[in-house]
Amino acid sequence: MIPPKPQARADRVGLWRYLRLFRADILSAQPARLYRAWMAEFRTPFFTSFLCNDPKLVAEVLTERPEEFPKSERVGEGLRPLLGRSVFVTNGETWKRQRRIIDPAFEGGRLRDTFPAMLAAAQAAVARLAEGAQEIEAPMSHAAADVIFRTLFSIPIEHELATQVFTEFRAYQRSQPILNLAAFVPLPRLLPRFHRRETRRAARAIRALIAQLTADRAQEIAAGAAPDDLATKIMTTADPQTGARFATAEMVDQVAIFFLAGHETSASALAWSLYLLARAPEVQERVAAEAAELPENPAFSDMSKLKFTRDVFREALRLYPPVPMMVREARCPMRFRGRRVPKGAQIVLSPWHLHRHVRLWVEPDAFDPDRWQGEAARVSAREAYIPFSAGPRVCSGAGFAMVEGVLLLALLARAFRFDPVAGREPVPVAHLTVRARDGIWLQLSRRG
Repeated sequence: MIPPKPQARADRVGLWRYLRLFRADILSAQPARLYRAWMAEFRTPFFTSFLCNDPKLVAEVLTERPEEFPKSERVGEGLRPLLGRSVFVTNGETWKRQRRIIDPAFEGGRLRDTFPAMLAAAQAAVARLAEGAQEIEAPMSHAAADVIFRTLFSIPIEHELATQVFTEFRAYQRSQPILNLAAFVPLPRLLPRFHRRETRRAARAIRALIAQLTADRAQEIAAGAAPDDLATKIMTTADPQTGARFATAEMVDQVAIFFLAGHETSASALAWSLYLLARAPEVQERVAAEAAELPENPAFSDMSKLKFTRDVFREALRLYPPVPMMVREARCPMRFRGRRVPKGAQIVLSPWHLHRHVRLWVEPDAFDPDRWQGEAARVSAREAYIPFSAGPRVCSGAGFAMVEGVLLLALLARAFRFDPVAGREPVPVAHLTVRARDGIWLQLSRRG
């Protein structure tokens, strides 16, 4: 089964045409040749960029020499009103210190501890869904946000503050493009003008609500009455090198990225997973049958039984990686594949193109969960599968996301049958994450 992908642009377009296409959708702004090229160079009056699909270059940038390729400051400008100086946008010693405090909260043992809250959110998502034709991205966003609030602050999405954060984030999504003009025009003193008024308003509102949640938790920690959740773990973890903990303002930055990354990306992956199941009924029935073998209230150990469901979710992440492109910056001049790379050049790594590269995958555009049991896919996965990035900057919550996605997918397929809605073929576009231009519409029927 071949699911939809964006129509590529013409091979050659002018700069301003490219920028307009890019602002509307990062995916359809790219030429078809990137699905087979090892590297492509793009020059403008403002910057030079190199898109790298060569696995050796990807490994060099992300794993072997990551400090020579820090995150681009320009790209971070579009998200700075919300994220501040969170771990997502920082570099160097600041980033290292932040990761030393954050990473222990997402270690394997902590996943087991957070599983009951994750399960409660998944069961609530199943209970909220009704039969009939409906757009599925919105309820998946609701479910993913519920997982974040329950595991981070031990409150459900129905909690007043959680509901307000979720509502404001929807407003933020509608107003914020994946990149704004600050990503292209290196004029720092003008950057505030490039943030839309509604974007700034929504970001301020979200950060104020998160600050209130964080302050309340700090009081609970001081009183010895804090629940043992992710927020408590992060706020009480000291940097092993300095002994310092996150200040309140910095904790707000981190919670903002946990919510953005943990809910927006999971919602994207879940919605596309359900669409792929709807398009492949035989695959859907295999997932439903596997999920039917679970206890009514599965334990963390039961997740190991969902092997095929995990492969379905991995395949969905391959075809529709929530973060389609990552941008790094060359710290010094170098050479890639015989070409001169100047200092300051943008190095673009594209999971979207890498995961569908015709030289790296067998039938790259096909939805085939069984591929993950073959040796060819294992080789491809080692060289060309980075839905959570790779190397030192690999997503801290990658393991969390895989448990969450597989659990929700299994419980949803056990409870409902999903079918396509005629005339509602989704068109993938990339804004904050890979979503569908007019939503993903599915017909839901309750099983048994």
